[in-house]
Formats: sequence, C-alpha cells, structure tokens
Amino acid sequence: MHNAALRAIGLDDWRYQLLPVPPELFSETVRALPDAGFRGTNVTIPHKTAALELATAATGRAAAIGAANTLTFEPGGAITADNTDAPAIVAAVPFDLRGRAAVVLGAGGSARAAAWALAGAGARDVRIWNRTGERARALATRLGVGAIEPGAAVPAADVLVNCTAVGLHGEDPFEALPLSRSRIGEYGCVVDLVYTPDGTRLIGAAAVAGVATVDGLEILVGQGALSFERFTGRPAPVQAMRAAARA
Repeated sequence: MHNAALRAIGLDDWRYQLLPVPPELFSETVRALPDAGFRGTNVTIPHKTAALELATAATGRAAAIGAANTLTFEPGGAITADNTDAPAIVAAVPFDLRGRAAVVLGAGGSARAAAWALAGAGARDVRIWNRTGERARALATRLGVGAIEPGAAVPAADVLVNCTAVGLHGEDPFEALPLSRSRIGEYGCVVDLVYTPDGTRLIGAAAVAGVATVDGLEILVGQGALSFERFTGRPAPVQAMRAAARA
C-alpha cells in the first residue's frame, strides 16, 4: 500500500518495508532506524503503548489515547508519536457521530483510539467491553466513558467497533464475543478493524442484516494515508493506496 503510494507520487528512491520486531528489542530497534535512513515507522500490536513511551514528543491525540501507531523521526534526533487510527475510524463511519451511542469491543491500543475518537466526535454514550472487566473499567475511567461488565449483554448502539483480534483466523464472532446474531441488525454501523482476504464473518453478518459496514482494510487505508503524509510531507494518493490494499 505505501510502496504503491510512493510510486504514485514519484518518490522512487523511497521504500516502505516490514520489520518484525519482538517486544524486548523494540526500543533498541526503533532508536537505530534514523541512522539507517528511515523517516518514520508505523507500529502495530503489541507495540502501540511502547511506541508512545519511547517518543520524545507526542501529538495531543496520541498522548490522550495513551497509544501511538506512527513514529516520525525529526532532525536532531527527536521522535514524534501520533495516532492516526483515531481520525481514520471517525472518517470511515458513514454518518455524523454527534449524539450517537457507540460500543467498542476490546481494550488494547486500537480500542483506546476508537473510544477516544468516538467520544471526541461527539458520541453521547461510548461503552467499552473487554474479556477482562478490569481492563475495560481502567480504560473507561482514563477516557471518561462507560464500561460493560463481562457477562452483561452488549447493548444495541448506533456504532459497534470490533477492536479485538476475533475474526482474524475465521473465528465465529457470535461464539467468541458477547454478540447475538439475531440482534446484529440493531446496530446502525458495524466497524471491524480486523481485515481478511474475504472479509470477516462479523462484517458478512452485518451486511446480510442490512447494516452499514466498515471493514478493516478501509481503516488501514485511512490511517495509512495520514501516516504517509507525516512521513513524506506530501498529500497521500488515497485511491492508489486503497487499490493496492484491496488487491
């Protein structure tokens, strides 16, 4: 996706590459990247909180969320953390979030971004569910939103955002999550941050029920475009990025 974008705007001497890094080597690896010619990096599970802690500066949203998915290496050695997941989620929902109710499944870095973004966009009622109730409560308290206790039914809402890994390997969301297949139509929009080649079962069920859906690839493109602009200082060719991701 990023390499397609670099080609589209003529940055032929740039490239984007994958760097698998275990948690115990994360800090050491990231600090070595500027001298190796890197302009910045995206980070994903399980590094989003570590990325924020490593940075020497952070955008307001990254600091408020407590997690970062983008690090930019500045002249002089500074490392700036940002979170582009949050604005990408809001931009992808097909209606105004002001006054809406939302449910976020999960309590990791992406869930932090989703809950913060939904509340910041004016949602009147944001609730977090996590398999571990303590984590849901802690995150809800940090962000000033509500928590759903384990074992309680997940309520109907205007927006449901799945920030768990359920669906990545084809799991049935109605077995692994506190969701009812018969009630999936009660949501106004279902957002699933998981992306698979054929779409997740959650997105498929929501579509069958006539619910608006946003799949993980669209979020991937949205957050990637914002990161791309931080890295290059150039407008992102979003169509080229979307085509590459979906191909």
